[in-house]
Amino acid sequence: MANPAPGFRQRPEHTITVTPYKGRVTVSVGGTGIADTTNALSLKEASYPAVFYVPFEDIDFLILSKAAKSTHCPFKGNASYWDIATSGATLEAAVWAYETPYDEMQKIAGHAAFYADKTTIEATPA
Repeated sequence: MANPAPGFRQRPEHTITVTPYKGRVTVSVGGTGIADTTNALSLKEASYPAVFYVPFEDIDFLILSKAAKSTHCPFKGNASYWDIATSGATLEAAVWAYETPYDEMQKIAGHAAFYADKTTIEATPA
């Protein structure tokens, strides 16, 4: 591996599973659609609730703007954030992605996730 996650070496008991979601995932804010996909990934990390990661090509980046915020996860890598601007309101750092994740998390490259407390996320099983 060229870029292994230090977190897994330090805490091998920590688990993250990434699986395709069989169904449709939509994301909106105040009735404005932001994402719509049948190719979402479900990421389950340790005891945290599962998070949907949506392919970039299924996200309307025209209403997103890159935020100055960034964070680091020892298991996934460096996260970038986007603000959502709709109807005169801006939701700061409401979207995140690991644009160059560690080797173990390559499945989520090219995907972004949305904060459930800032957006409406609907998942409809197939």
